[in-house]
Amino acid sequence: MKVDLFDFDLPNDLIANKPLKNRDDSKMLHISNNITDRKVKDLIDLLSEDDLIIFNNTKVIPARLYGKRKDASIEIMLHNRIKGDTWEAFAKPAKKLKINDIFSVADDFYAEILEKKDNGGVILKFNVTDSEFDEALLKYGTIPLPPYIKRKADESDSDNYQTVYAKESGAVAAPTAGLHFTEELFKELEKKKIDKCFLTLHVGAGTFLPVKTDDTTSHQMHSEFCYIDKDTIEKINSAKKNNKRIIAIGTTTVRTLESLANEDGIITKESANTSIFITPGYKFKIVDAMITNFHLPKSTLFMLVSAFMSLDKMQEAYKHAIKNEYRFFSYGDCCLLERDI
Repeated sequence: MKVDLFDFDLPNDLIANKPLKNRDDSKMLHISNNITDRKVKDLIDLLSEDDLIIFNNTKVIPARLYGKRKDASIEIMLHNRIKGDTWEAFAKPAKKLKINDIFSVADDFYAEILEKKDNGGVILKFNVTDSEFDEALLKYGTIPLPPYIKRKADESDSDNYQTVYAKESGAVAAPTAGLHFTEELFKELEKKKIDKCFLTLHVGAGTFLPVKTDDTTSHQMHSEFCYIDKDTIEKINSAKKNNKRIIAIGTTTVRTLESLANEDGIITKESANTSIFITPGYKFKIVDAMITNFHLPKSTLFMLVSAFMSLDKMQEAYKHAIKNEYRFFSYGDCCLLERDI
């Protein structure tokens, strides 16, 4: 399909630069046969005991590093740990780095450039051991806010850009649909006896890369590691067998489930490096409904939700959201997508 089909005009003032004070005060656009304005707090009334909600428990690491190559200022965004002290990253400006250069963050924390890749990519080897690296990252790194948030991360983002259930460290971007959930909302789910479970997909910086091709068939997706433990696999497969609805919180959860399920909607493997690219025409094997934030024009994520609901339905929904001043992107509002209601 032509990438331009997934374009739309978004006023800059609808891009959320900061989160709301209370996460579950966000608006939620309920998209099914009809389009309905709701709040995240309404979610509990739209769910039943026959639902299984699945979350991505990845935890964002302080993956943005500011440093120097001699006198030149360089920004590094880590996105894939090759081994303990060696990382793949995006550099800005990458043209100022050469192989064997030293990128220095501090006197006790620096890295050698081992390799340069396309699109500003580099491979770096740091001067610290595996365990020392994690400590150094906490000391010198900052939370990597998305490029459309036009400010540097501050202390509040360390909490705000993290789900309340984040557990497994490794992501460089938050699974943002999960940012709307609170401990209070979890208690409400328990009261209503709505089951939940967790999987892990470490969101990479490639999630922010634009689609630069004219046609979707020419775009190459970045790869991300995903994992589901055996007990959770049993719970998901049992839910599917007993006709429970599978509700995915976020596109990362959708991509994990669809990557690890076979054609019958059964999870058959625990882990994978997935580069699944879901566009209209894709047959969903396991996910019945999802919660997700509002996505960028011509992005792979807008293509995914268009595959789930249809391009026409999502174009209609986004026009409604823009008209009614919903807040877009990572710190913005969300949608509940339900098919075949």
